Amino acid sequence: MSRFTNDSVIAVIGAGTMGAGIAQVAANAGHQVLLYDAAEGAAKRGIDNTAKGLAKLVQRGKITQTDADALLARLNPVDALTDLASANLVIEAIVERLDIKQQVFGQLEEICAESTVIATNTSSISVTAIGSTLQRPQNLVGMHFFNPAPIMKLVEVISGLDTDPQIAADIYALSASWGKQPVLAKSTPGFIVNRVARPFYAEGLRICQEGGADIATIDALMRECGGFRMGPFELMDLIGHDVNYAVTCSVFSAFYNDQRFLPSLIQKELVDAGHLGRKTGRGFYDYSDNAVKPAVKTADPCPAPESITVEGALGVAEPLVSLFEQAGIRVNRIDNDEVEGMITVGDATVMLTNGQFTTMRAGETLRPNLINFDLALNYSQATRIALAPADQASAEAIQAAVGLFQAIGKSVSIIDDIPGMIVMRTVCMLANEGFDAVNQQVCDEQAVDIAMKGGVNYPCGPIEWVNNLELSYALDVLDNLMDAYGEDRYRASPLLLRKVAGGA
Repeated sequence: MSRFTNDSVIAVIGAGTMGAGIAQVAANAGHQVLLYDAAEGAAKRGIDNTAKGLAKLVQRGKITQTDADALLARLNPVDALTDLASANLVIEAIVERLDIKQQVFGQLEEICAESTVIATNTSSISVTAIGSTLQRPQNLVGMHFFNPAPIMKLVEVISGLDTDPQIAADIYALSASWGKQPVLAKSTPGFIVNRVARPFYAEGLRICQEGGADIATIDALMRECGGFRMGPFELMDLIGHDVNYAVTCSVFSAFYNDQRFLPSLIQKELVDAGHLGRKTGRGFYDYSDNAVKPAVKTADPCPAPESITVEGALGVAEPLVSLFEQAGIRVNRIDNDEVEGMITVGDATVMLTNGQFTTMRAGETLRPNLINFDLALNYSQATRIALAPADQASAEAIQAAVGLFQAIGKSVSIIDDIPGMIVMRTVCMLANEGFDAVNQQVCDEQAVDIAMKGGVNYPCGPIEWVNNLELSYALDVLDNLMDAYGEDRYRASPLLLRKVAGGA
């Protein structure tokens, strides 16, 4: 039975956006909440801001005035740390500095009962390190909410080396009772989300650095083909480059400079220039009043083909066949298990990217007019597709491939020949990092997918996604990226290797 009930008093330290949001979540679940901030008047201001947010919800009919008043009545600002003595759980949401967190928690141990659980909302500091100076480190647990806390579902429940497993289980149950989606993880750099998410930014930055595509086209493809709510450059501008770059550097350093987490020189340049994104009016995009957002690279209209030939199995791209038929294109099917799935349209051969340069794949298959296409979350719903022609492909072949996808209602972006293209390499790298976290016993596979969907709004969990793609295909993509770059960055996780070897 959990140690927490509706009668448990919850205390929150820090009345900024995150702290006030956590307090609102606890109050909404029926708890009496004590809100403290070292800055004079900050706790009351935090509650006042919550009241303004609730008033907007009342106006929109999302909640009743009665419920808003009841929630606010459970939020109690306090003036001193000693006023938290009655709390059963204290959650800190203060500055990300180890020494300050240790100091505050040390004071709490003197103020609160021995049974009081203390939780840190840290996103990057080791829970084990925070607990190292405490008298009762077994009572310390990570409780990492995501901003805005009242809306975002995920809570990472982090166990330090000395955390009592039952306390972690009780915090997990409490978070679930608050309507959250909790996941359990060990204290490790980046926990789950900030670790697994690094390739989302890193691969976009790498593609941009190598001229594979411009930022507006990369963002559009990640949204309109990959199904992500925002592309990597839009998201980095929103987060702030100072914050995003600092997290990347922190994870890179904490993993002893593992090349998989290598920071980007492009982002460092923005930070050095003070172009931090939306908050400074300029990042990858210009946010000034008269700024014009760069256009997405979109191919001109090309004629639709009358017929195509599909040879072999298209795997995850099989839904395209029905779309072609519905568009009135005659499809000739050739069953051949000995070849990779391919579509022939005029002189062009069209294939799902396998992580190779299209140019190299064209040479190996003796198909000079080869054009690779990118992975999509859902080929029926995607509104844009990327094509990467081989260097030796003719203009006529490229036009034939463009016309094929335009015939089924897709906007087409022609990108440079870059290994793995955009969505495919990003998804495979996200999943690979997820598998590595599981392999290192940070969490389980389900937690990876829950965390990435609930914490950063991914349209699909990365491990679930590559299972749909087929793990062996994802491994081929990673191996081909490794061959193309010769960098440890693209090494496959031992767990992925094992699963493919075992026929998973």
